[in-house]
Amino acid sequence: MLECGVLINEIKVGINFNFYNVVGCLLSHEHGDHAKSHETLMRYGVDLYTSAGTARALAISVDNHRLKKIAANDILTIGEFRILAFKVEHDCAEPLGFIINHPESGNILFITDSFYVSNTFKNIHNIMIEANFSDAIVKERMANGYLPDYRANRLFKSHMSLETCIKTLQANDLSQVQKIILLHLSDGNSNAEYFKNEVIKATGKPVTIADKGVKIEHFNQEPF
Repeated sequence: MLECGVLINEIKVGINFNFYNVVGCLLSHEHGDHAKSHETLMRYGVDLYTSAGTARALAISVDNHRLKKIAANDILTIGEFRILAFKVEHDCAEPLGFIINHPESGNILFITDSFYVSNTFKNIHNIMIEANFSDAIVKERMANGYLPDYRANRLFKSHMSLETCIKTLQANDLSQVQKIILLHLSDGNSNAEYFKNEVIKATGKPVTIADKGVKIEHFNQEPF
């Protein structure tokens, strides 16, 4: 499971009420829209894999046997998954991104809530990446008085813009990528169709916008 930032009842529906199939939850950072149900999830018997900084920010007891602390550059095995954690940049304690490998899906790159990522990666088959806002939309809303300076400044220092998302994608080897999923679009500072088309144009890859109710049926290593 990636993140646990929705109500536990929504998680139950998403996993078809079957916690036996959940071998763990990767948590990128402590903000509520990513970590809301972490306590309940651990009470249901799911191991939580997250950084020491995130655990401290969430006040998770070090004695909780469901807490599995990890750090940037750690490589771990969870069930049939192999995970590489890496550092990302966000306004929180110790955020992480992940490369998730599984025999069926290949390598999935997961980056959310990060205004910049210094790492580049090879042999990626599927990408889930934040595209929170557009510089042009933010500047227009600021000029029109719809977006206060302090909120815009937080965006620039905490979330990934469309422009940075495209540069990040282009800095990586996309030769084996089957699909790109854009995450965490801002309600007021993005345009889903425009973002999708710009990333398609920049990468030549199929692009899906993550939104409530959207289901991605398959993560494959090969076209299907």
